[in-house]
Amino acid sequence: MLKYSLKKICKLDKILFTLYLKVLFMHAQNQHSDSLQDVKDIKRLMERSSRFISLSGLSGVSAGICAVIGAAIARFGIFGNYYSLYNVRGGFSDEDFSVLKIRLLLLSAGVFAAAFLTAFYFTWRKAGNQGISLWNHTSRRLFWNMVIPLAAGALFILGMLQYDEWKFVAPASLIFYGLALVNASKYTLTDIRYLGYCEIFLGILNMQWLDHGLYFWAIGFGVLHILYGIIMWWKYERKS
Repeated sequence: MLKYSLKKICKLDKILFTLYLKVLFMHAQNQHSDSLQDVKDIKRLMERSSRFISLSGLSGVSAGICAVIGAAIARFGIFGNYYSLYNVRGGFSDEDFSVLKIRLLLLSAGVFAAAFLTAFYFTWRKAGNQGISLWNHTSRRLFWNMVIPLAAGALFILGMLQYDEWKFVAPASLIFYGLALVNASKYTLTDIRYLGYCEIFLGILNMQWLDHGLYFWAIGFGVLHILYGIIMWWKYERKS
């Protein structure tokens, strides 16, 4: 009888010890999960404080579509009328070229305004869904790091147009825009840096085919933006 009781006590002790180990393991596992969640929360807070992460992939798509439409208008509308005059007159006058520059500048301004407004809307909507202020310390740093190269590029291009160096407008705009993206990538999603590299490469490549600047412009500001926007949406927004 005593021997039987000792066996039962040993068996009970073994069960209790096993349960104790399971509880310890579950507690350690829960602590590990909580620690991982804490690390993720800290990382998220650090990203929000140091990087503007509300750029929407749809912003890139919308800007790219605006650029493609603008390039189509320039190719089949503005340039179509310009070369029609050549066929009629057998040549161009200084006035014709001045009108062409003004029309292209107005079209560029319209495309930029449309791309900016649509990109702003999608970014504003994403920031609202994330509960993040659109205009904060990080977004201001992003803005200034991007606008300075863009402003320098715009003044440089206007200077070239002043001296009728229009062939270099497309490669210069691509290169300066790429530099602006690379410079601003420190304060937003790092993926934008690779878009900047592609824009710079495309601008340098355009230097070898200056007569096809409009097509390079359409690829750089249109096609690349659409591809970039789709990738960013698939990577960061698809599951949200």
